[in-house]
Amino acid sequence: MIRLSVPFRQALSRLTLPVMLIFSLGCVLIGRADQNIANRLRAALDDILAPAYMLVSGPIRAAEHGTGEIGHLFELSAENAQLRAQNAELLQWQEVAMALQAQNDALKAELHYVPAPTPEFFTGQVVADSGGIYARSVLALVPPANGDPHSLIGAVAMDGRGLAGRVVDAGSRSARVLLITDINSRVPVAIGAAGAPALMAGVNGPDPSLLYWVPGQPPAEGAMVLTSAEGGAFPPGLPVGVVHYNAQNQPMVLPLADLGALRVLRLFSYPDNLPALTPIPHMRPDTAAVRHRRKR
Repeated sequence: MIRLSVPFRQALSRLTLPVMLIFSLGCVLIGRADQNIANRLRAALDDILAPAYMLVSGPIRAAEHGTGEIGHLFELSAENAQLRAQNAELLQWQEVAMALQAQNDALKAELHYVPAPTPEFFTGQVVADSGGIYARSVLALVPPANGDPHSLIGAVAMDGRGLAGRVVDAGSRSARVLLITDINSRVPVAIGAAGAPALMAGVNGPDPSLLYWVPGQPPAEGAMVLTSAEGGAFPPGLPVGVVHYNAQNQPMVLPLADLGALRVLRLFSYPDNLPALTPIPHMRPDTAAVRHRRKR
């Protein structure tokens, strides 16, 4: 390494500013004299500095990206803390559920409870909403049938919330579901806690109507509607909807299933001869008074 003397370095530092000023003035004069020379010099300078810009911009972009990744790491840390809290809460609920399951099993053992047979079901995606001979029906894509495809006819179709309809035709890869809102649909139902019998009929509108309820006991507004085992067409206890009176004071059923936007259906093939639900005894006021007098 060449060492410069102190006087020479002082002289060099004093001459740096005048030399740079003279060089700048010369560049200005040359640019004024010939514009092409200035453009060529600028282009040559850009060519020289372009690789340097690339070398500098690479670390800058990496630093910016690293800052984003660091921020993402902080977000992941917060999400992990939230998930740990939710996991601890779920473990507590799991313990409660296991205790309730054990209690339920003990009560079933004491009552000699016989569970209903588990139905076979398929999950099908709704691929078309074409009525054909029916005004309200959908076509669902089902897995290939292993045996007779017609064995799926009569299966109960449900979405995630309630009854949607029943399979009226089936092939090896598809099944046509007649919706409960179709005019050809007839579903025996049980209304309310007492399980009052009635018939739900489709009207080709958004809400089916209720027919043939118990005389003198019209369905109550907001009462729950479940399927009934009358006729053996449907298993008992499937959720259908709630009772609502329209502007003409006619009882209708507001379906729980989102029949206007069906995407996925579960098709349940229930076995025959299912037991019917036992309705809750409903005591009339006059009968209660007679029993009270007898006790006295």
